[in-house]
Amino acid sequence: MNKAVLEGLLFVVGEEGLTLEQIQDVLEITEEDSKKLIMELKKDYEQEDRGLRIDFLGNRFKLTTKFEHKKYYQKLIENPETNALSQAALETLAIIAYNEPITRVQIDNIRGVSSSSLIRKLVAKGFIKEGSRSDAPGRPILYETTNEFLDYFGLSSIEDLPNMEEMLSKLTPEEDTNPDLYTSRYEETE
Repeated sequence: MNKAVLEGLLFVVGEEGLTLEQIQDVLEITEEDSKKLIMELKKDYEQEDRGLRIDFLGNRFKLTTKFEHKKYYQKLIENPETNALSQAALETLAIIAYNEPITRVQIDNIRGVSSSSLIRKLVAKGFIKEGSRSDAPGRPILYETTNEFLDYFGLSSIEDLPNMEEMLSKLTPEEDTNPDLYTSRYEETE
């Protein structure tokens, strides 16, 4: 069971990865058991019929794709049918455009969820790029929009974005309130 839980944990944390200590703490197992568990899962992923692998990068264990499948991932990214932007991708782009340069952690804090995979996709599509590094601890990467972003949205510069304060001032009081996500507008019928 711990192997399945570890697999799920690696999926949930995404590109952040897990340290050996985090695995120990979360699964409440010894360092030796943690190492054994990660090696078993790593061995499972080394099978030819698996599309993922576990890498040790930056002192963390991470789920990554296999290099030998790269051409298929590239085809997916370049496919016009998959180039449509999801609501989450548009939201992430808007956060970056209105706050650039911005770190991934800042984006996550605004969205309330991890944006790691969306950022990777937006970088791959050329809408955002890695800029300089923040002065914050760890010197995280700062993300900013690209000329491709401007072209895609028909903007000549980032200053052409709609004014956020004007847009917010036009909201009706009903649109401006935070909805209660735990209650429904619909009534149950018998």
